[in-house]
Amino acid sequence: MRVLIVNTSERTGGAAVAANRLMEALNMNGAKAKMLVRDKETDHITVAQLPHSCLSKWNFLWERWCLFCHLHFSRKHLFEVDMANAGSDITALPEFQEADIIHLNWINQGMLSLKGIRKILASGKPVVWTMHDIWPATAICHVTLECENFHRECRNCWYLPSGGSKKDFSTKIWKRKKAVLKGRNITFVACSHWLEEEAKASALLVGQWITSIPNPIDIRLFKPANKAEARSILGLPADKRLILFVSQRVTNAYKGMDYLIEACRKMVAENPQMRENTAVVVLGGHAEELSDSFDLPVFPLGYVNDSRQIVNVYNAADVFVLPSLSENLPNTIMEAMACGVPCVGFKVGGIPEEIDHKLNGYVAEYRDADDLAKGISWVLDTADTAMLSKAAVHKVVTTYSQQTVAMKYINIYNKVLTDRKLEI
Repeated sequence: MRVLIVNTSERTGGAAVAANRLMEALNMNGAKAKMLVRDKETDHITVAQLPHSCLSKWNFLWERWCLFCHLHFSRKHLFEVDMANAGSDITALPEFQEADIIHLNWINQGMLSLKGIRKILASGKPVVWTMHDIWPATAICHVTLECENFHRECRNCWYLPSGGSKKDFSTKIWKRKKAVLKGRNITFVACSHWLEEEAKASALLVGQWITSIPNPIDIRLFKPANKAEARSILGLPADKRLILFVSQRVTNAYKGMDYLIEACRKMVAENPQMRENTAVVVLGGHAEELSDSFDLPVFPLGYVNDSRQIVNVYNAADVFVLPSLSENLPNTIMEAMACGVPCVGFKVGGIPEEIDHKLNGYVAEYRDADDLAKGISWVLDTADTAMLSKAAVHKVVTTYSQQTVAMKYINIYNKVLTDRKLEI
């Protein structure tokens, strides 16, 4: 069984990390998997890059320019929406021709266009599409928040200037997507039960088969290690309790940094001694911009792309906090738990599927800085941290290991191949 995993990037972003881990998991469990990417970052022979890099760059720039125009030349939501009007035709590539299964992942920002997806579906090859966010089930957005228009038809899009109109730009893209899917079958796989239910509520995906399988993680790499050694390697204090926050771009408003800042202020107001025994570690791009935002000492580590160094960061922490406003099944929580670090996050998206409340972490009420502070304090001051750590590792090993996830996908592949043979 030959599987071609298609993703915009090889390593940058949560979807790329998950797709890479899935490729490795499949290859270790009997399938032959390759990745096809626009942005290749290593020399791995199992990862192929789109030819004609200048054309790929043009596709990216052209789509951004078109979106920029529709946003009335505002950058505010420029990278929060996608229209897929430009992309590469991958159907003539040898990697596509030799594959039995085409497995789409995050294919935005000029990787694939709707026209390109139509050609993939017309090829007759079975298509599996892992949903790392809601975009495949909406017109243009990756995060819906409270909007439910996609249950009927995308319109009045709040990402657009003045909140859009009854038949705005989002409605046009909705109809184009609907035309691409008409009469075609795709197996959609959400990374969480929450996203599965969201996708099933979309009027765009009526009649499509939708299920859920979590992202995999390499438990040979992400595992508990000596906390003192990890702190020594990173130059972090040995005498403080460390609260960790991780994001590719820490200033991304959807990651909820403002709620963590507010929660820390509340904790310090109630327990001033925290200024002496507790600190915040921030891993991700623009981390240094937050040094003056907290009432606690801050250690900004910046953006790190080395997996072993990231493992050290997790193992240095006492608690990991991700107060995101919208999440599918965040890799960061999974990684922290695999390293035995209790996690705290809001009750949103797939986070409650990862964190079992007061068993391996704390699930705070949505957008509630008071409850977030309560959860962090509970982990640091009240809970049996050894038991939380043990439970966190057990959850990851039994639910998210590469072998467990790979076998679930292989079952999906076998099903779609069998269904294709019956159709023929």
